[in-house]
Amino acid sequence: MACIRKRRGRWVIDFYDQYGKRRWQTLPEVKTKGDAKEELRNIEEKVAKGIYLPIRKVPSFSKVAKDWLKYKKPRIRISTWEVHEGHLRNHFSDFEDLKINRMTVATVEKYITERQLDKMNINTLRKVLITLNQILNYAVRHRYIDHNPLRDAERPRERGNEEEGQGKITILTAPQIKTLLHKVKNAKYRTLFTVAIFSGARQGELLGLKWGDIDWHNKQIHVQRTFNNGRFFATKTKCSKRRIDIGPKVQKALKEWKLACPPNDLGLVFPNGKGGPIDHNNLLKRHFYPALKDAGLPRVRFHDLRHTYASLLIEQGENIKYVQSQLGHSSPTVTLNVYAHLMKPTNQEAACRLEDTIFGGDGSKMVAETKKEVLAGAVTP
Repeated sequence: MACIRKRRGRWVIDFYDQYGKRRWQTLPEVKTKGDAKEELRNIEEKVAKGIYLPIRKVPSFSKVAKDWLKYKKPRIRISTWEVHEGHLRNHFSDFEDLKINRMTVATVEKYITERQLDKMNINTLRKVLITLNQILNYAVRHRYIDHNPLRDAERPRERGNEEEGQGKITILTAPQIKTLLHKVKNAKYRTLFTVAIFSGARQGELLGLKWGDIDWHNKQIHVQRTFNNGRFFATKTKCSKRRIDIGPKVQKALKEWKLACPPNDLGLVFPNGKGGPIDHNNLLKRHFYPALKDAGLPRVRFHDLRHTYASLLIEQGENIKYVQSQLGHSSPTVTLNVYAHLMKPTNQEAACRLEDTIFGGDGSKMVAETKKEVLAGAVTP
């Protein structure tokens, strides 16, 4: 049974840990009996939860982080692992020598506040916190701590216009798309940009696309892999592995390019001059950005071609579930979170159709008259 006693002017806590081993903890001279009782309560809680460790055996944050990184390496993509490793190397010096059980909500919130005061990009900060969250979850699983303090911490938020323009989605219009494709004279890159715009495929998915992935009969592209950071990977999620519908003009463009495409051992649809995958930086700097400049268009991101595809589907009234499946999002909620601002804020036609369904007969006349008034500007919707 645990007890508190005084020895040589200092309070000593005598107790048994979760394994039944007897232990002692001597407190500093400045500590009072009340402090000893509080520390005993903390120890007993940890023993009850099976997470008590003697102070000298509690690992530092950096030790836990390195163990976690080693554990994750065979379980995730090497590119993802390298991102986590970069976060550990560049962003967690504040916690390096801190005992893992000293990580509290206050510690985490102070870290977030200081990063925001240093004007760290909020998207970068959020990604760093994802890494921190996984490290702390690892510590909980290994019973170094009893809970993850990041879960209770207030997360960073955008403030006013500080983040204006960051991550902004840019959409190309139909005339801009036509101008862009007209200006690209190289058949390979004109076809690549065409497929990007009319499929919404990600850049890595296009660079990893093979002729065997094209279903000519059903007019579909089967996304099965991606090429990023000089490596081929399977699609990141089950939803990313998908079949994308393409129209007859896109299929015709692909057939024409297949006749002109130099053969390559990998069977790539868009190989480089040596038959390997195109380097994404070369694609942007040597072909995509110059094409935008020649067409007199703003310098958008390649990923904005994907956003353009999604916006066009939404604008023409396609079901959001269909849009989600074509983009490879995990759920319609993800699609809505990204593209909700593209939804029409008003839809008087839908309101009129609802009234017509209910009133019928005479109601149809009333609905039609109301609609005419709205269109004429006599009634503010």
